[in-house]
Amino acid sequence: MRLFLVALFLVLYSIFTVPMCAAEWIIGRINPEKKAVIAQKCVVTGFKIILFISGVRLTVKGGENILHDRAALYTYNHRGYFDILVGYITAPMRTAYVSKKEIENVPVISWWMKCMNCLFLDRKDIRQGMKTITEGIELLKSGTSIYIAPEGTRNKGEGLLEFHDASFKLADKSKAPVIPVAINNTDEVFEKHFPWIHSQHVIIEYCTPIYMDNMDRQEKKQISGIVRQIILEKFQQNAQEI
Repeated sequence: MRLFLVALFLVLYSIFTVPMCAAEWIIGRINPEKKAVIAQKCVVTGFKIILFISGVRLTVKGGENILHDRAALYTYNHRGYFDILVGYITAPMRTAYVSKKEIENVPVISWWMKCMNCLFLDRKDIRQGMKTITEGIELLKSGTSIYIAPEGTRNKGEGLLEFHDASFKLADKSKAPVIPVAINNTDEVFEKHFPWIHSQHVIIEYCTPIYMDNMDRQEKKQISGIVRQIILEKFQQNAQEI
C-alpha cells in the first residue's frame, strides 16, 4: 500500500511540477543561485511528503553541526535510496549531491538534480571523474555544500565499506570543512523489503566539523580513515536505539 501511494505521489508530483520547469528555466537565466534554492525547496517538500507516506520516523542528531553560514562537504555512509531523502530535508541551502553517472539518464529526477547543481560521477572514466571533482571544488568555493558517499556505492552488508580518498580532495582543495554524517536504517525502509516500503525509525547524525586546513600533511593522508571511524562509531551507537 505504501509503495502504491509513493508511486502515485511521484506521478502526480511530476505532472504538477511541469509548469515549475519552465519557471526554473527563466529564473536560471537571470539568477542561477536562486534557481538552485527554489529547486531544492521544491524537492525537500516532495521528500517530506514521501517520508510521511512511507511512515519514516526520523530522528536528527547533531543539528548544531549543520553549517548554514558556509559550504561544507557532508560525507555519509550509503545504506539506501532513502539516504538522499533524509539527507536533503536536513541539509542546508544550497546543497548538491554527488551521484553515479547512470542517474543522469533518469527522466525528471535528473532534471531536478541538475537544477540543484548535483554532480554525476563516472566511476569507470578517470578523466571524467577528475573533471567532476574539479566541478565540485568550484561549487564548494561558490557556497554550495556537497553531500557525498565516500564508500562509492551502496553498502549491502553490515558496518561500512572502505572510504575512497578522492572524495576528500573536494574539501582539501576548496578549504571547506568536512562533516561526517552517520545514517541508520534507511535500507530497512525499502532495499531489505524490495519492492515493498516499510515504516521504520531512521536516525541521521551530523558529527563535529573537521577542518583539513588545520591538519598537517600526514593527517590529511589519513582523513578518509579518520572520517570513516567517526561515522562507524556513531553508526554502531545509534543502531542500539532502533
